[in-house]
Amino acid sequence: MQPYLGAKISQSVAIDRAQKPLRAFMFRQTREKDIAVFYAMTKEPRPAKQDDVPTYLLIPAFTISELKTASRSASRSTFRFIVIDMVVASVLLSMGMMMIPPVLISLPFKILIFLLVDGWNLHRQRLVLEF
Repeated sequence: MQPYLGAKISQSVAIDRAQKPLRAFMFRQTREKDIAVFYAMTKEPRPAKQDDVPTYLLIPAFTISELKTASRSASRSTFRFIVIDMVVASVLLSMGMMMIPPVLISLPFKILIFLLVDGWNLHRQRLVLEF
């Protein structure tokens, strides 16, 4: 960035230099299937090397791959909270408390468990380890 801001290199050279590490990062995080999907949509032939994959196909493949990873992570977290809801609902029904909404009881339990297991740090750690 500094050579470009100091007018020592042109914009196209700066973009080429910045593109290499960015593309390497995107290739590490992108699934082959996601790249193949965009090649199938554009009906372009698959290249032999990663360097031949155009950036305009790599960026949407990377985005789709990251969305898939995020949805998988969100579903894992949501599943744990659904289990707590189901257990609380079962206990309330077995005690004959049909008129009490299970969410009223389960929400404090969810917050308490999240705080006790240090949920924010676990969540951040999982995000970092995915890279």
